[in-house]
Amino acid sequence: MTRLPSPTIQNKTLTMKLLLPLLAFIALFSSHSLAAEKKPLKVFILAGQSNMEGHARIETFDYIGDDPATAPLLKMMRGADGKPTVAEGAWISYLTGRYDGSANGEGTGKLTAGFGARGDKPTEDGGKIGPEFTFGLTMDAALKEPVLIIKTAWGGRSLNTEFRPPSAGPYEFSEARIAQMQKQGKDIAAEKAAKAKETGRFYRYMVEHVKKVLADPKRVCPAYDPAAGYEIAGFVWFQGFNDLVDGNTYPTGADGKTRDYTRYGVWMADFIRDVRKDLGAPKMPFVIGVLGVGGLKANDGTVAFQKAMAAPSLLPEFKGNVTAVPTAPFWAEELAAIEEKRGKIRAMAATLKNKSKNGPNKDGTMTDAQQKEYLKKYEAEVISPEEAAKWTRGASNAGYHYLGCAKTFAVMGKAFAEANLEMLKAQKH
Repeated sequence: MTRLPSPTIQNKTLTMKLLLPLLAFIALFSSHSLAAEKKPLKVFILAGQSNMEGHARIETFDYIGDDPATAPLLKMMRGADGKPTVAEGAWISYLTGRYDGSANGEGTGKLTAGFGARGDKPTEDGGKIGPEFTFGLTMDAALKEPVLIIKTAWGGRSLNTEFRPPSAGPYEFSEARIAQMQKQGKDIAAEKAAKAKETGRFYRYMVEHVKKVLADPKRVCPAYDPAAGYEIAGFVWFQGFNDLVDGNTYPTGADGKTRDYTRYGVWMADFIRDVRKDLGAPKMPFVIGVLGVGGLKANDGTVAFQKAMAAPSLLPEFKGNVTAVPTAPFWAEELAAIEEKRGKIRAMAATLKNKSKNGPNKDGTMTDAQQKEYLKKYEAEVISPEEAAKWTRGASNAGYHYLGCAKTFAVMGKAFAEANLEMLKAQKH
């Protein structure tokens, strides 16, 4: 006699037959959901010359807190222990070196302060910040995905030569420059060869380094998930001073006073197109940090240069994906006024040393000790104790480096990030 399964066993068997497909469906659905939740690593590239390196010393952080408008920014930049913030979800790879590109090296790690200018010690904390610090902190706060910053910057580099993009073609000396070199007895062929060797060299360093990092993102960013991949989500360009002062490349314009910087704008547009092509990111948001040295009171030449820098952002082809961010509003006017007085003291020191005819030491009888004492009294007359204290608290470098003011670099880094985020947001709609 065949024993039939009990009703209980039959029910359990039926239940399992129905449940197994359901469990399989749930597992499949869950795996798809998890895959959908995985978002690519957000990669941002920062490039330029000395002000992208950043010469603001960490010791000037306190000055940020003196202004109620920027005090909240300082809280983001510093922890409760008083030390610079270490980002939770942002990492950085920083290629830099000497101004001539020798001794290039890479600094890596979680984003924090110290990834500013490093000179000939590229792998070591330089005690300074550039725009990268608050740029990265702002991105880390705004995005759910991990953030990777790839920064490449060297001091004293121009767009017309070292960062010259491929589409701009070879650098061509003007007839006036060739005539000048001939007058100086220079070997024209040798000068052209030297220029050709430098042309585009730092552009290539930049692209090669970005590709190297993205070939293995996990080497720099442990949070990188290969299954999710990465997205080049933005590029910030902050440069300009060497082009601003280059009278050999940018001739005097029709007014006979101001240089014609039109070609900078043309080459900047070439740069944007080329870097997007070379990195395979055709719609990558691009931020142009417009040079703001001198602030809102800049001379006509600087204003003309600023217009040329921003020009690509007005081209129809770049509408919505290229933004120019002026940095002149971030210039520390109050510190610049003190620096102007410091300039008077330096001028007086030179007057004493050179025994200028109209100076206090015109007869050359003042000893070194007497000159020192004279300068001390002169400084006390020119700069008040309050101004001296403010300078020490807020500045740490020269005017062409935005006075090495951390407040300036912090505000501009945040502004660059916000402009980039706006473009990313617009691309989603």
